[in-house]
Amino acid sequence: MEIVVLRLGHRLPRDERISTHVCLVARAFGASSIIYSGQKDHSLEKSVGTIVDNWGGDFSVEYDNAAIGRIKRLKKEGYTVVHASMYGEPVEEKKGELAKLEKTLVVVGGEKVPPEVYELANFNVAVGSQPHSEVAALAILLDRMMEGRELERGFDSNFGGKIRLEPSKKWKNIIKKE
Repeated sequence: MEIVVLRLGHRLPRDERISTHVCLVARAFGASSIIYSGQKDHSLEKSVGTIVDNWGGDFSVEYDNAAIGRIKRLKKEGYTVVHASMYGEPVEEKKGELAKLEKTLVVVGGEKVPPEVYELANFNVAVGSQPHSEVAALAILLDRMMEGRELERGFDSNFGGKIRLEPSKKWKNIIKKE
């Protein structure tokens, strides 16, 4: 399963922290990359790049301010577009279909989502029907799509990176590669 996340409408300085968290969740929960639109943010790209260098994995960040055009292109390339929204169909009703997708573009909003996104999406999926964070919605959606497998991925020496954690009942066991 290949998952790319598209973060709509990144705004500086308002979204600096939340967009970073969207990137971190995307990486940790199985996406291969994130594309963001709105305002270009070199600091966001550098922060996420540092996380990947330190913690490993193969994850990239890309800026594209033509989000609608990018959605259309990826659809033509065979991606299924899944829009995370509080207005869509319940994720619990769609999780079986979503888990079978091979190439997925997951779209998460920031500012007001253009109506065209709802129209272009193959799935408009609601993670709860209440206002909440796009970070929470993305985490739950990716978990349902991956059927929990993202939590079992090997963040080990084969994953690369300079830092990894050893599970511990009471302590922080941080392993740093020299």
